[in-house]
Amino acid sequence: MSTYAFITQSTKMLENLGRWLDKAAQHAKSKKVEPDTLVDARLMFDQYALVKQVQSACDSAKFAAAYLSGKEAPAHPDTERTMTELHDRIKKAVAYLETFKAEDFAGAEERKVAPKWLGGKWLRGEDYANEVSTPNFYFHVVTAYAILRSNGVDVGKQDFIGSISIKD
Repeated sequence: MSTYAFITQSTKMLENLGRWLDKAAQHAKSKKVEPDTLVDARLMFDQYALVKQVQSACDSAKFAAAYLSGKEAPAHPDTERTMTELHDRIKKAVAYLETFKAEDFAGAEERKVAPKWLGGKWLRGEDYANEVSTPNFYFHVVTAYAILRSNGVDVGKQDFIGSISIKD
């Protein structure tokens, strides 16, 4: 998958995630539960809660776009505590991703990517995309999906996949 294709796919998946949160809010209301209680839901005690899964998915996509294009990522402090705030976080990430064009990623495969957490070391852009950003992004998206499913939210495979460009 090209770098730009990953960015467009991440945009689509974040939009899908926003729709899952809508379904989660509807589900909670139907059960007479405050939707924001789902923000702290988690699969296991030692795993991130839904709020951190959403934040991490947004950050993973945002940092991939920034690192692979050689640009600076905007700061998004992890302050969300409500479903509305999670929606806003997704919208900010999507808006940022939508500023990119395919040509922004010219040479991305060979670009040196040196996230702070590597402590001065670096990866080739292609290796970063394939070995870090893509699996990390999907880890957090899938875990958010699983948290919602485990709490009874009616999301299925088609919700995960989202729209498909079917032609006649």
